[in-house]
Amino acid sequence: MTDPIFILFIGVLIVVGGIIGLKLHPFLALLLGAFVVALMTPASAIEQFALARGSAPAAALALSKKSIGERIATEFGSTTGKIGILIAMASIIGKSMLESGAAERIVRSLLNVTGISRAPLSFLFGSFFLGIPVFFDTVFYLMVPLAKAMTLRLGKNYLLLVLCITAGAAMANSLVPPTPGPLFLISEMQIPIGMMMVGGTLVGLVTVAAGYPFAVWANRKWPVPLRDSIDARLEDIQNLNARQDQDLPSLWFSLLPILIPLVFISADASLDSFFDSGSLAAQPVFTQKSVGFIRFLGEKNIALILGAMAALLLLVLQKKGDREAVSTSMQAALMSAGIIILITAAGGAFGGMLQQTGISERIAELTQGYQMALIPLAFLITAVVRTAQGSATVAMITASGILSGMSNIGHLEYHQLYLGLAIACGSKLIPWMNDSGFWIVCKMSNLTEQEALKTFSPLLTIMGIVGLIVIVIAASLFPLV
Repeated sequence: MTDPIFILFIGVLIVVGGIIGLKLHPFLALLLGAFVVALMTPASAIEQFALARGSAPAAALALSKKSIGERIATEFGSTTGKIGILIAMASIIGKSMLESGAAERIVRSLLNVTGISRAPLSFLFGSFFLGIPVFFDTVFYLMVPLAKAMTLRLGKNYLLLVLCITAGAAMANSLVPPTPGPLFLISEMQIPIGMMMVGGTLVGLVTVAAGYPFAVWANRKWPVPLRDSIDARLEDIQNLNARQDQDLPSLWFSLLPILIPLVFISADASLDSFFDSGSLAAQPVFTQKSVGFIRFLGEKNIALILGAMAALLLLVLQKKGDREAVSTSMQAALMSAGIIILITAAGGAFGGMLQQTGISERIAELTQGYQMALIPLAFLITAVVRTAQGSATVAMITASGILSGMSNIGHLEYHQLYLGLAIACGSKLIPWMNDSGFWIVCKMSNLTEQEALKTFSPLLTIMGIVGLIVIVIAASLFPLV
């Protein structure tokens, strides 16, 4: 009854059964699943979990003695702290870009360059390269308004555009530094950052190219219409679509809400390649202050706030100072963001309670004695941990911690880069309802849970498996040792 695998099974049954079978609101189903998982987890498992994460013995004991409500609230609040401001600001950016006509201006300009037939490919590879310096969720928030405007322009292919965005951004997020998962990998596995960036980019481009045919097929088999939402009514988008070019904002102004966070976040990430705390202290005062200023603006919450301010200014100018219209738009955007934040945070709480059962350590025990090649083993461990507890980053950290300690890792016949890439690809399997990213995709794009499980989840799974195949072949042909 206290085995983490059994607890995981019960948690999955409650969440999936509650949402699909009982038609519970996802927020309620996830909280109920978190409560039952927390109730079934013994205090000794919680204490061991905390110790394994580096907590002091006194802190681990204190965590094990916390009430179920406190533990759920802590994980709920932790997830909210990570994504709350981002989602709120992204919702303002999206709503403002749609209402002001900025999204329509970008779509028209994009179509002039790529043509209608290649629009999904531009979304696919554009989201991949945006996803290298910017987190998956931020890329998705920024590009969904463009997908909605593009769909009205094309009259079809909404699901294809959404899947292209998720495919590109998700693979870059796990394969290419400086996102947290790959950064941890390169430090734990002693992989040069430049090698990881090149290898991750090459594998990522192959995987997104392999995922594209599935996205096209899924779009034909299960076409998803562009639906009304609180923050983006179809009637409003259609009215914007009918505007003349001269009534839309300029292209440079339309791009500002996206470019501001992108440039600042990218600049902050690039500084890590040039300065560490020791080398920065030796620099002139002007350089130190400049770096500090860039780091301040490049913090993701600040960068998104600045992007939202630019989007809001754009909306005010386009609405000719109509305060009531602007206020109504912002209320709709924040109401939509509030629902997304609640569901995403509940998903984080559910995943956090699963982690406290010791599911990662249990999986490590089950896979420890497998006599199989290290690359597929790395992929398998990461995939199982990801599917069990929802976080791709946690899965990557868990798998790298297991594999970096193996005695034969220094005697590989190929560079450990390939192990790192296998771990990154394994973290794509299988996104479902315990993953906050699953809910972000569902709620920001207005897909139902069933539609996401049929399309988004298989898409990432296919790309992860293709990545494994490519890595095994590359390790055989180009061992790099």
